[in-house]
Amino acid sequence: MDESVYEWLMAGDPAIRWQVLRDLAGADPAQVETERQRVAETGWGARLLALQEPSGRWGGGIYGPKWISTHYTLLTLRLLGLPPENAQAQQACALLLETGFYTDGGINYSQKWHSHSETCITGMVLGMLAHFRFEDERLDLIAAHLLRQQMGDGGWNCETYHGATHASFHTTLMVLEGLEEYMQFRGNGAGACTERNRSGDGICAAIEEAQERGGEFLLAHRLFRSHRTGEVVDSKMLRFPFPPRWRYDILRALDYFQAAGSRGAEVRRDERFAEAIQIVQDKRSGDGRWPAHAGMSGPVYFELEKAGQPGRWTTLRALRVLKWWEAGS
Repeated sequence: MDESVYEWLMAGDPAIRWQVLRDLAGADPAQVETERQRVAETGWGARLLALQEPSGRWGGGIYGPKWISTHYTLLTLRLLGLPPENAQAQQACALLLETGFYTDGGINYSQKWHSHSETCITGMVLGMLAHFRFEDERLDLIAAHLLRQQMGDGGWNCETYHGATHASFHTTLMVLEGLEEYMQFRGNGAGACTERNRSGDGICAAIEEAQERGGEFLLAHRLFRSHRTGEVVDSKMLRFPFPPRWRYDILRALDYFQAAGSRGAEVRRDERFAEAIQIVQDKRSGDGRWPAHAGMSGPVYFELEKAGQPGRWTTLRALRVLKWWEAGS
């Protein structure tokens, strides 16, 4: 990483700085944690926290309106790396769980209209609850529910209840991210993931197997191509907005794989990553930075970065993915 790029990244928001220190600079954990605490005190994180209503909600609702509701605001705060012990985040986690936990073990915010949980939303909520270390035994039930939803091809699709027989890129990645956050929370020997569960037929061993199958689904498509025709499934997958909301893209997928590998999961260096890696590299500007891409339309509280300008989020994520990839050479 060029020194000028490092200095430019470190001139950004605390949410950028603490992740640069952890993922790119290899800084002392105490220094990383000091910087991370600032996410709640200043910058984007503090601005979002200040918009929380006394009820614990944002935007007056749980899942809507997009993108200013409680669900999507907390999702953004997770991506910013708001510290897990934050009281406002804990309050919002309780709301998501109490409002959405359903009899089938998943998350269903629309119980009056749907008789089953929504897999995409369930994956996202598990990721948020696990990231904020929300202590509740229902997290284990949610993880088990997602395992039951895995399809024969290794992926997931929220439309299986409507007859879908092939997994979705979007749903698969949201579930994998949620399971990875759960493993980072529970997989250290706490809670449901005891050594017995890790080595036997318990939930941790089952999740690791599910992650391997889900990862293979994405790799069978080279992260963005049809397994039947070889064509690009959707050109939007080659753009890297932040926050990505529910939309899949190849940088988001690569960042998932590097996160799982950093935790210690077995993520093989596979030549099927190579094309996506090359696309990420090719989007790098001559000054060593990556541009910010426009996100999905809808109301927002404020823009994190301006599309078309050099983007710290894209640059940070691209650099840590490339660091992970090159380390496996």
